[in-house]
Amino acid sequence: MKRETPDVKILFLTHAFNSLAQRLYVELAARGHEVSIEFDINDRVTEEAVRLYDPELVVAPFLKRAIPESVWRSRRCIVIHPGIKGDRGPSSLDWAVQEGAAEWGVTALEALAEMDAGPIWASANFPMRAANKASLYRNEVTEAAVRALAASLERMRDPDFLPAPLDYARPDVRGRARPPMRQSDRAIDWTRDSTVSVLAKLRAADGVPGVLDELYCEPVYLYDAHPEDSLQAGRPGAVIARRDGAILRATIDGAVWIGHLKRKTQGEPALKLPATTVLGDKLAGVPELTVPLHDEARARTYRELAYAERDGVGYLHFPFYNGAMSTRQCERLAAAIRYAKSRPTRVIVLMGGRDFWSNGIHLNVIEASATPADESWANINAIDDVALEILSCDRHLTIAAMQGNAGAGGVFLALAADRVLARRGVILNPHYKGMGNLYGSEYWTYLLPKRVGAERARAITERRLPIGSPQAMALGLIDEAAGEDLQAFVVHVERTASALAAAPDFAAQLERKRAERAADEAVKPLEHYRADELERVKLNFWGFDPSYHVARYHFVFKIPKSRTPLYLARHRAHGATAACTRAGCLDAGQATGSLPP
Repeated sequence: MKRETPDVKILFLTHAFNSLAQRLYVELAARGHEVSIEFDINDRVTEEAVRLYDPELVVAPFLKRAIPESVWRSRRCIVIHPGIKGDRGPSSLDWAVQEGAAEWGVTALEALAEMDAGPIWASANFPMRAANKASLYRNEVTEAAVRALAASLERMRDPDFLPAPLDYARPDVRGRARPPMRQSDRAIDWTRDSTVSVLAKLRAADGVPGVLDELYCEPVYLYDAHPEDSLQAGRPGAVIARRDGAILRATIDGAVWIGHLKRKTQGEPALKLPATTVLGDKLAGVPELTVPLHDEARARTYRELAYAERDGVGYLHFPFYNGAMSTRQCERLAAAIRYAKSRPTRVIVLMGGRDFWSNGIHLNVIEASATPADESWANINAIDDVALEILSCDRHLTIAAMQGNAGAGGVFLALAADRVLARRGVILNPHYKGMGNLYGSEYWTYLLPKRVGAERARAITERRLPIGSPQAMALGLIDEAAGEDLQAFVVHVERTASALAAAPDFAAQLERKRAERAADEAVKPLEHYRADELERVKLNFWGFDPSYHVARYHFVFKIPKSRTPLYLARHRAHGATAACTRAGCLDAGQATGSLPP
């Protein structure tokens, strides 16, 4: 966003602080705007937030209901709608994906009584990609929203500019009002639908709500679809193979992988889990099809781990669904890193996935286990083992290349690499406290202060706010923020890694790395950092305070917040700061979200 625009006092009104809201918050804060956040809980709470904060502008990046009339009549309200000009309704992106739209967009429009029908301040379009709805939302939709909001703010500077009323007679208004997409619209007929149609329906429902279907006489929601180019035999709809938690279902002209399922239940909510976990013994007799880790084949298939080599560099991809890493996934990733370390290369690049680099331990799998505390312990030790594999790599230089967002332990796992590169649009959440004051591990008490210093490390973990990659670079948290889009970032990573592998002083760099690690080990061994962290974590898992278990339950079942946390709602925190500081529950930095210089 251009820096000429005067600072604006902005209230974010949002259903949740999701990835889009976080990116817009980071962009606006970097621009110098004063931004506070209020969750859209009910009209009274929204009206109170507006009264307390008195914003010049209300921005709604993610809403599920209308802004109260008392608010939009009293001040300007901009709604970020994930649709092209003229598109209206709550299922905009779903329809676009399922119907194969070649182009889609985001519109910034002014709130009025009629939903999505207000005057248009700006719009930004993008070519559609063959991908799951959630991936499009985190990438193309988010980037378009940044552009549309930036244009809106710029136009608000011009006293002569008037937003364009919605007029379906205009040639650039190509959208239309669409109803909510129902399960009847999404239903798959396995005896008639082609692979292309099945994939479109699954992709359009990914994230929320999934496609309701039936497997082994049980109603389930389907998620996480992947094409398969090689296997094409089987009765349409039948499960013909499985791999790393996913199942392969035959279609009339091919097959599709389905990575995750959620049972349709009455009463108690169900969890989205790996498909083989949900189906369990029902899959007896279904073959497990392995795929080589180091496989240069280009055929489309489902794989959680992939390794390739070019120009003395090993590239390890681990696109785990939603960035969550279960105990078993961590064990397999650690084994893959060991393989990469055994290869005659000079540099190892840890690529993560397109949407996420890593978000740490797998809270859904933990919640679904018979003993969540024990599974939490197994999972955090397994991810510590992954970090140790990276830290102990003394024959290669390592790069963490963050194509997508990272959170909690996933951020600190990346810091185990010698260099950390992130795409410019990436959002980092380097903290655990929001998960019931979880202390965390992944050697963060060694890695974070080593990069940013003790004072900044404390502020970063206590602040609990998202950090954009340019800000993370300025703080010393990462080494470089590069690439205006994913393709540019990947090209930059490959050039950087190849140059590092071919560097004349490679041996000297490697020796410096070994010497530095040995010096740090002499001061305090890594095993002591890990032991100290895990002692604190034990209290989270088995101590008297159940906050971690309560927070995890609320998170995995997506229980709506009953209030906005003070570290987000600065308009509420300012009033509470003095009293809360005296009580020792909040300091000024936590209340305002400030970081030490």
